Amino acid sequence: MEISSKGLFTQLSQFWTLLDDMAESDPERYKNFIQQEMREGKQFYAGPEPHLCLRTRILKPEEKMLFINLCQWKSIPAPKSATHPVPLSVGRPEDISEKSDTYTVVDVAYNPDILQAAEKDQLKKDQLIKMAMKCIEEKLQFTLSPSYYITKFRIKGSTQRMKRNLMGIQADCRDVREKMTKEHTLGQIKSSTEISPAHLPPLLLPKDQVAGKTGCLIEEISSTETQVEMRMPAYALNIVKDQNKKPLTIELQVELPGINSVSLCDLSVSEDDLLIEVSEKYRLHLNLPESVNTEMTTAKLIKEKSTLIVTMPLV
Repeated sequence: MEISSKGLFTQLSQFWTLLDDMAESDPERYKNFIQQEMREGKQFYAGPEPHLCLRTRILKPEEKMLFINLCQWKSIPAPKSATHPVPLSVGRPEDISEKSDTYTVVDVAYNPDILQAAEKDQLKKDQLIKMAMKCIEEKLQFTLSPSYYITKFRIKGSTQRMKRNLMGIQADCRDVREKMTKEHTLGQIKSSTEISPAHLPPLLLPKDQVAGKTGCLIEEISSTETQVEMRMPAYALNIVKDQNKKPLTIELQVELPGINSVSLCDLSVSEDDLLIEVSEKYRLHLNLPESVNTEMTTAKLIKEKSTLIVTMPLV
């Protein structure tokens, strides 16, 4: 143990003596202090909550769909100032099978204040997302597609799974965190004439999380990061019907000037949406008007016209 039993007993005795003195000399201050500590303790140990979900792709070591759940969590401290690095926590990757699809989910947590502020500034929001993707690449040894889009849903997978994942990282260091909190509270009572909200201790990681590269866990957002601008191509979306006017398929034609190889096209289709990314030049995300059969979907590129045709049978 870092602190002997005698030393710990001495600190606890001092702590309770100070509380007793405060309760006797200033009951109102004592009451406010206890209520404040209970509120902060409740927030501190509350689990993460979903904020938004991103979809991108893992390119290496194995190409696969990736969903990133950006979560807000009070246990993640906010940066001390605008010039300090922004702390975040990256969960363990989990492979999930759903119907005929298999994809990977990674949970990333920020302090709620950081995410709320980014909602008002699209540049900051994009920078937070890029930083999360960079951290995932460094920590998990993935190579990700530089492109992403924000899904209509806030979380992929269950909230319970996400909380188990992120809170499991924190569980190994709970004893250290509680000790730091007690020491901070004791020092606060000794040195303060007025009780002010305590700053949360920084998120600590177990040894197996910091053995390798740790730079991605606390990084500073760079305002000079260059962004690749991807244009939305011209397209036509048609629903093909039979003689009885029953919808059969959705046909999408996308004009891609300068593209003459299907290998440059990255196509992702789900039951209700579609994403096309082409060689960091074009990006098209569409919500489909009808549910489609992803297994029967086909795509072909007419080189002479630089036109991609995607045919999606309806479910």
